[in-house]
Amino acid sequence: MKRITVIGTGYLGAVHAASLASLGYEVLGMDVDAEKIAALAAGRPPFFEPGFDELLSEQVASGRLTFTNSYADVAAFGGDDRANTVHFVCVNTPQRKGEYAADTAYIDSVIDGLAPLLDVPTLIIGKSTVPAGTAARLTSRLRALSPAGDEMRLAWNPEFLREGYAIEDTLRPDRLVIGVQDEESEAALRDVYKPLTDTGIPLLVTDLATSELVKAAANAFLSTKISFINAMAEVCEAAGADVMLLSKALSFDPRIGGRFLVPGLGFGGGCLPKDIRAFMARAGELGADQALAFLKEVDAINMRRRARTVDLAREQCDGSFLGKRIAVWGAAFKPDTDDVRDSPALNVAASILLQGAQVTVYDPKANDTAAKNFPTLNYADSALEAARGANLILHLTEWREFRELDPNAVGEVVAERRVLDGRNALDSDLWRAAGFTYRALGRPSAV
Repeated sequence: MKRITVIGTGYLGAVHAASLASLGYEVLGMDVDAEKIAALAAGRPPFFEPGFDELLSEQVASGRLTFTNSYADVAAFGGDDRANTVHFVCVNTPQRKGEYAADTAYIDSVIDGLAPLLDVPTLIIGKSTVPAGTAARLTSRLRALSPAGDEMRLAWNPEFLREGYAIEDTLRPDRLVIGVQDEESEAALRDVYKPLTDTGIPLLVTDLATSELVKAAANAFLSTKISFINAMAEVCEAAGADVMLLSKALSFDPRIGGRFLVPGLGFGGGCLPKDIRAFMARAGELGADQALAFLKEVDAINMRRRARTVDLAREQCDGSFLGKRIAVWGAAFKPDTDDVRDSPALNVAASILLQGAQVTVYDPKANDTAAKNFPTLNYADSALEAARGANLILHLTEWREFRELDPNAVGEVVAERRVLDGRNALDSDLWRAAGFTYRALGRPSAV
């Protein structure tokens, strides 16, 4: 049985560890956060992800998945056969404070903590999203610090997880990409992923730099598609056109497709915003000025949607938020997660609060995490409670719960029947039939 360690048990690492254990591997998860490790070892996930609580508890109960906060335990995992243990690095790469570039300090600290303890030739596999050139730099660092020296190997295996679909994307991904420097590393990774490739999942072998760029380029393309349709929403608003019909017309073209072509408040979360900015910074460092300028505008369009939402909300409040009660439906950056990192919904809510409104937020899963990050906002236990006495409802995260609400029931508790759909996801006909003034980004007021 192959033994695997996963260093970093945040969103990526915890799901990766549990998923590999479900394939029959013996997996050791490691994190310096002792509280997080204790929760995981008890089968309690530190975040919400559909299906993950069951997967985690099953793998912990089976004994295939264990946890530690010790680098020594990681280095010793596998005992006499520890040279065949592979180590995945899944730590975070946030933006550096005050700039756009990625902060790779957490990855550096993993190499610094683990490498001196690896006394036999071993393979380390990075999964974190990093600037091109990081893997080559870490290879030198690894070999300089390890007693095994130049026999140490490093590969890169970028992740393509979507929050809300993380288990599916781990066990049934669209593709697997591995960046390697030698045949031995390729063979080891092919062995790890054999249960997946045997089902027909394609595996692409690249050099290190290409494997690093794949994730950055994928996220940049998705961000571009979202910002493109939101740029079209700006044009539609100016021309009196309907961006939803425009998007539908475009989606029939097989060269374009409809996925990620939904206009609205824009993207957020812990990946797309920071990754496109890190890519932007790296492009600038490499002298790729056209790519830098292009990515800057993609990011700028996305951020303008938040400001436009605030402006449109103010218009719905007769030009001022002072003394108004605003209900915000949604706090997570997207549905099916409790992640509020760079959440457009909370950014808009906080901006409106600063302009004099009383703001009450409700999210089916993210209330607690939102309250920790934005304690000055009010929070409700239901959508109707949040809407009680409101002069305006903002729909900012497209949870199914909000789409299935009865507008007539909502109308009974609000002060004024006004709704601004920041995700273009509510049924405008139903809300208007219930007497609501319905507005949405990129659409004429009468639509």
